[in-house]
Amino acid sequence: MMEKLVKRAMQKDAESFIRLMEENKQSMLKVAYGFFSNEEDVADVMQQTALNAYEHIGELKKTTYFKTWLIRILINNCNQLYNSRKYMVTGANTAEEKYFDFYPEDNAFFELLSLLHKDDRVIFQLYYGEGYTTKEISKILEMKESTIRSRIHRGKEQLRKQMQREEVTFYGKETNG
Repeated sequence: MMEKLVKRAMQKDAESFIRLMEENKQSMLKVAYGFFSNEEDVADVMQQTALNAYEHIGELKKTTYFKTWLIRILINNCNQLYNSRKYMVTGANTAEEKYFDFYPEDNAFFELLSLLHKDDRVIFQLYYGEGYTTKEISKILEMKESTIRSRIHRGKEQLRKQMQREEVTFYGKETNG
């Protein structure tokens, strides 16, 4: 079904393209919120991604890779906006309530993501949030697969250390109180 929609969209069938965007909207939003906490920024990159995808869908080589291709366009747009605004994103300002309103089931996951560096956040979202393999992520991000694996490993270590620090803080307060 998805491949039929992609083929129709490649022939500039607007209805098929809109359906494809709707089917991939949740995944796109989750990735965009990995970059931005501001709802307007997320809306901007989503709109730009839809426009870019519509304009260039004829360049898609394999219909089975539509979602991967779309996510790659989204990530490029996120990076472009992020760099143009010179965001100084920290864990404290990425955990935006808007994300939690949209995806309450992902609150703990997003809070963990917010502790990671921006570049690692995208990898974790694609790997753990969207279920892409390290090979697929390496193609999306145009990085070596070994780099993806090492960033996942490094990110897990960073999260493990953070959780241990919070556990010590929590138990330290509890025993002193």
